[in-house]
Amino acid sequence: MTPPSSRNIASTLLRPALPPDARIDTSTLKVDTPVGCLVVEATDDIIIAVRWIDGGADDAVGDSGLLAEARRQLKAYFAGRLKRFDLPLAPAGSLFERDVWRQMCDIPYGGIMTYGEMAQAVGGVARAVGGACGANPIPVIIPCHRVLGAGNRMVGYSGRGWVETKRWLLVHEGAMLV
Repeated sequence: MTPPSSRNIASTLLRPALPPDARIDTSTLKVDTPVGCLVVEATDDIIIAVRWIDGGADDAVGDSGLLAEARRQLKAYFAGRLKRFDLPLAPAGSLFERDVWRQMCDIPYGGIMTYGEMAQAVGGVARAVGGACGANPIPVIIPCHRVLGAGNRMVGYSGRGWVETKRWLLVHEGAMLV
């Protein structure tokens, strides 16, 4: 395991989730990446989701602030020039899921944790951590790909391409895989 950094990165990234019944206007952005086309969904000031779609080319963002910055950071990450995202995030989920996602944000670039280690860190069980990983609404930016099975086994990934995408992201980051 690579221990989380001493500075709590998640406290600067994760904002309170929007209420489930909130009616909000959102904008989207498509970004082509080596692991498929991602759609970033945001309000004026927070990112609420990232998901894979079939095909598609980058959208022109113009001067839309947050989405333009999300594109810049995603492009820099996939080009190997960005080690830590610095975007305001408000993923919707339970308190436990948000604790897991917060802990994930503190796993450094190229670092890994097991589901069991993550469970110890957040006071849960490995299976529940796996569920929270699978429910992560902002993959790549909230790095659920950095969480592995016992013995650092490559298991589970809810993103497009499944475990192969997880492996690609970890190799891209230079993570030490067994």
